[in-house]
Amino acid sequence: MILNNLFKNLIYDPVSFLGLLIFYILLINLPISLVAVFKKKSSFAVRLFTVLTNLLITSQLLFRWSISGHFPISNLYESLYFLAWGISMGQLLIEREYQSPIIPSIAIPIELLTVAFASFVLPEDLKSSSNLVPALRSSWLVMHVSVVMLSYAALIIGSLLSASVLIVNKNKPLQIRSSSTGVGGFKISNNYPINDLTDPIQFSNSEELDTLSYRSILIGFVLLTLGLISGAVWANEAWGTWWSWDPKETWAFISWMFYAAYLHMRISKGWQGRRPAILATIGFIVVLICYLGVNFLGLGLHSYGWIFG
Repeated sequence: MILNNLFKNLIYDPVSFLGLLIFYILLINLPISLVAVFKKKSSFAVRLFTVLTNLLITSQLLFRWSISGHFPISNLYESLYFLAWGISMGQLLIEREYQSPIIPSIAIPIELLTVAFASFVLPEDLKSSSNLVPALRSSWLVMHVSVVMLSYAALIIGSLLSASVLIVNKNKPLQIRSSSTGVGGFKISNNYPINDLTDPIQFSNSEELDTLSYRSILIGFVLLTLGLISGAVWANEAWGTWWSWDPKETWAFISWMFYAAYLHMRISKGWQGRRPAILATIGFIVVLICYLGVNFLGLGLHSYGWIFG
């Protein structure tokens, strides 16, 4: 009987069914990831559940795309799952670079909260798929919104990694000793004698996380820049103006300036230690306000409307 009901739900409402399934898988994965942190050892089960989560979100978005007839990032429900997809994908890519139980332990809670908010908090009118308004029926929708959402995912991961830097190895000095293209190690040059090679530098956990945080934020900043440019072009095409100081546009520009200041201090001023980590951690709040805060004010072209009442 239970299997029959599950099968019916999958057939008649695959998007909601997969959304709930994703939530429960993340709910199982969270305690496993926290146990792995206490054991100080990466967990294969956590990685397997994360891959499964990412594949299920991909399937859910494809179902939504097939049902609605447009790319599934046109409302808050779809964008939240797209954000969870981006964060889980970022988590898997970072773990390929540096396997640490800390990475899933900070990414999975955000994925879980994002999916829970989409599934249980949003009212039905913000969940249901609807026909796009004329201004959104443009190829710029995929370019602009998807790039911005991926930038949010990268910036959130980078900010959370910076938050972990403030906790891990907090009694040890934090210096930037790795190159911009590889975490630590020693790069062999054709002009460098083999006999003169030195041993690779051993980085602490906080230094590894700091480097990964910096790179995630750099990628997120580049994507946010592309998102702002594509949004301006789209706005000019749809409304005849490149920039209208809409609340969302304004806060996106504030977010861009915030992370530009972080990268400037990091690259030009040579900021070391935990000062840039504190700044990047604050960036999580900046992104949260940009993505959700201003959208619920009920003002501007990007408004979702208030979710309570």
